[in-house]
Amino acid sequence: MIYIETGSTDVCWNFGLEYYFAVEKPLPDTVFLFWRTTPTLMVGRYQNVLEEVDRAYAAAHGIRIVRRMSGGGTIYTDLGGWQFTFIEESRGEDIQFQRYLTPVIKALGELGVEAAFNGRNDLLVAGRKISGSAQYRLGTRVVHHGSLLFDTDLEQMAAATTVDPYKIQSKSIRSVRERVTNIARHLPVSMDIEAFKDSMVGCILGTEGARYALTEVDCGRIAALGRERFSSWESVYSQGPGFNIQRTGRFPGGSMTFCLEVKKGVIRRAAVTGDFFSALAGEELGAALEGCCYERTAVEEALTRRGLDRAVYRVSAAEMARAIAE
Repeated sequence: MIYIETGSTDVCWNFGLEYYFAVEKPLPDTVFLFWRTTPTLMVGRYQNVLEEVDRAYAAAHGIRIVRRMSGGGTIYTDLGGWQFTFIEESRGEDIQFQRYLTPVIKALGELGVEAAFNGRNDLLVAGRKISGSAQYRLGTRVVHHGSLLFDTDLEQMAAATTVDPYKIQSKSIRSVRERVTNIARHLPVSMDIEAFKDSMVGCILGTEGARYALTEVDCGRIAALGRERFSSWESVYSQGPGFNIQRTGRFPGGSMTFCLEVKKGVIRRAAVTGDFFSALAGEELGAALEGCCYERTAVEEALTRRGLDRAVYRVSAAEMARAIAE
């Protein structure tokens, strides 16, 4: 096994590093990474971002949204948690979680934390989740990565991953507290987050493991991959499945309901109904939205360009855009 210190808390850099050592610079042994990020929502490969995260909350709290190359559900992570990655050659087509979670369970056990695999893709302590994993293939290489809740902000986790604000207040935060827990609470002897990392890496790597130091060439290419593959708007929103969505806004000039068909992050069809007043026909309102990215700034620009901020009575383009793509 070869351990690589990523040296970064930028999620796109770390995803770029995974891709680099899986595709462009495969090493002869299993690559092992142990890294963390600034507050981030990692959306699964096949998920609809709008159904999984509260984008307005994320923007207000400086939480980054990215899309993983692996399937599974959305996870929230911050500097109070860790991510681990294994990259290795694998000719088989099946997905194996336990193979990669076994060394993590053993390392936690060395620290006095009794974790158990739940049979799907999670690790539990005292019946509560401390880790989720996902896996994907790049050619003949398998990339397995997972999260470890050490001292994560669980309230922010609940708020950021719940679209409906009423659920945040009534159910989600309580539900998250009941279903998940931080590893720090279960340590027989307290330790800080860096000491936890050192212990986990030392146990998983073992005495026969090696370490690889990133070169300037490595870092330059990893940074480029992070930008190209993970940090753009398209990488987050245009990779998800197509979907239909209905959004309603209530304004001084009346209510407006926007029925949208979105594919690859772009509004393909749109219809607008409501009790508002406008100098335009309904189909003209919908046509103004068709072809623009399903993102608030892009929507506002499209509406302004078509003059809808003047054509609709007492409703500005900014207000419509907020209702459509908040």
